Amino acid sequence: MKMKFLLTMLIGGVISASAQKTIVDVAVGSSAHTTLVAAVKAADLVSTLQSAGPFTVFAPTNAAFAKLPAGTVETLLQPENKATLAKILTYHVVAGNLDAAAVLKAIKDGKGKVTLKTVSGGTLTASIKDGKVILTDEKGGIATVTATDLKAGNGVIHVIDAVVLPK
Repeated sequence: MKMKFLLTMLIGGVISASAQKTIVDVAVGSSAHTTLVAAVKAADLVSTLQSAGPFTVFAPTNAAFAKLPAGTVETLLQPENKATLAKILTYHVVAGNLDAAAVLKAIKDGKGKVTLKTVSGGTLTASIKDGKVILTDEKGGIATVTATDLKAGNGVIHVIDAVVLPK
């Protein structure tokens, strides 16, 4: 009985420890998101994304940032562009814990699309194309969700293949 209790406590501690990783911790652990992590640091958003949340983050990969016009990322990372960078990054964040099932249900309930209000105050439209969830930004740009439900203690991350941009 005592061994079973210790084993339960140990397993519970491991599950609890992994659930305590924040969105930032999960992103830092991903080699595909080093540009995003650098941008979050440059925009001083680390503490925000480590707070209680919950947040749903649509996280562009390094390859997604590389699709931007040459020099864009370097320019955005400069201190004088911190406000613009913060607006772009918070445009990738929705308040709440929207796992893939919740996003799919919202799209179905919305008869094929749902408008998501971002933390920056803008909107993203989620819909389905060729069996995949896509996001359409305010400028008409499209990003495809390529991985879902990367869980963190303060929310969930969905990986996208393009940077979405506010108006």
